[in-house]
Amino acid sequence: MAGSRLELVFGGTPPQGRMLLIGAGAATDLSVFDPERVQIVQGFYPDHRALEARGLDVVTEASGDFDAAVVFLPRARAEARARIADAAARLAPGASLWIDGQKTDGVDAVLKEMRGLAAVDEVQSRAHGKIFRVTLPEAGWLPEGWAARDHEAAPGMVTRPGVFSADGPDPASQALAAALPEKLPTRIVDLGAGWGWLSAEILRHPGVELLHLVEADAAALDCARRNVADPRARFHWADALDFRLPEPVNGVIMNPPFHEGRAADPKLGAGFIRAAAGLLTGAGRLWMVANRHLPYEQALRECFAEVSELGGNSRFKILTASGARRPAAGRPHPKGAQPKGRRR
Repeated sequence: MAGSRLELVFGGTPPQGRMLLIGAGAATDLSVFDPERVQIVQGFYPDHRALEARGLDVVTEASGDFDAAVVFLPRARAEARARIADAAARLAPGASLWIDGQKTDGVDAVLKEMRGLAAVDEVQSRAHGKIFRVTLPEAGWLPEGWAARDHEAAPGMVTRPGVFSADGPDPASQALAAALPEKLPTRIVDLGAGWGWLSAEILRHPGVELLHLVEADAAALDCARRNVADPRARFHWADALDFRLPEPVNGVIMNPPFHEGRAADPKLGAGFIRAAAGLLTGAGRLWMVANRHLPYEQALRECFAEVSELGGNSRFKILTASGARRPAAGRPHPKGAQPKGRRR
């Protein structure tokens, strides 16, 4: 795990000065750091909430300057570069920038890339990953384009590095949008709304008076706020698995993820189904899309009185359900989950 590699380079002595940690999660061993000198950038709501509960300074965007930094690599290359650029912009020349990551997240490729840009040393390997130090040169050493920037993923709609389906609308969401009835319920939740493409499609239908966009990734939700400029939209940075509203709604529409990190975990989608049942009135209806092979029908029948398949294709199935039994919802607790790695 990341903690064992941090111990390799820092030992039992907390590093001096103000430290910036970009991408540290709830499972990261931070015992080598002085909590009073650390700021953590974490945009995934469950991890953010867990770190905050430990009394740590957790933000979605870094603020101020730092004496050193650690970047924990995500899977997406563009997001990894954006994290490195963000950390470097907050450090003085000569400062230490540590980069930590798993081999499966491309740490070897990043190490090779960094060696061509700056002085690299203290390379340590453990637990199927590496950590290494970059000593910052003078300003301007990183290539142009590494900093996070907008990408037009659909006409008039932007994404940022690392958000799910950043290059364009997800095919599963497109299949779901095409299968929705012309008229939709008045009060709807888009559970796991991402950067807002499906929500924008929902708002095109007659009948919708209020739409709640629920998303755990702060960067994706920020994009959704820009992409869905509709007064009927309400935005919630929250964990979909335990999200609740003061009053139930009469529609939930969702394209739930079924991966935590690289590991397929259909229990995550089943958790979304339970959460949807907890949000709906008894007469309310759920519409969802899933990969054809995923066995969600059992979870649906446990949570709803009526379940049917609307259609789909060889890749996806469109499911609908009503008669919510409103079970207690709770999130699963995967070990060492990588927040931005959730995939549909």
